Amino acid sequence: MPPPIDHPCLHLHVLPDMFFVSKLEPIEPVPQSIINHLSNDSRFLSLTRTPQNEMKTSIVGQWHDGIPAAFEHEAVWRCIKLQGPMEFSLVGVLAQLAAPLKEAGIGIFVVSTWNTDYILVNASNLETAVGALRVDGWIFVST
Repeated sequence: MPPPIDHPCLHLHVLPDMFFVSKLEPIEPVPQSIINHLSNDSRFLSLTRTPQNEMKTSIVGQWHDGIPAAFEHEAVWRCIKLQGPMEFSLVGVLAQLAAPLKEAGIGIFVVSTWNTDYILVNASNLETAVGALRVDGWIFVST
C-alpha cells in the first residue's frame, strides 16, 4: 500500500534558494570553506564520501556567498523538501514521489536525512516538476 501522501509529514515545500551538486575527485580535499560552513552555518549542506570508485565525495548545498566560486556553475538546482519528520515504517515514499517526475522526464538528485528527504531538480524543470507532483496528488505548502 502506498504511503498516505495527504499526511502532513509528506507535504512538500519548494525551498527558495538555488542549490549546487558537485563531486570531488579522489585526492581532492573538501574545501576549508565548506568545512567551516558545516559548523558555522545553518544552511543545507550534505557531504557524502563513498569507498567505491576511488573515494569520490559528493557535496550538495544551498548556494550562497562563501561557497567556493568553483561550485557556482553547478548551482542550477532547486530543492523540493518533504516536510517530515517521517517514521521509518513509511515505505515507498521516494518511489511514489519519483514516479510522476519520471513520467514527466525529469531527472532528480536525492538527499535523505534522518527526518526527511530532499529532491533536487534542475531549476529549468521546477515548474514542470511541481505541476506533475500536484497532478499526482502531492500537496505543496509554503515555508
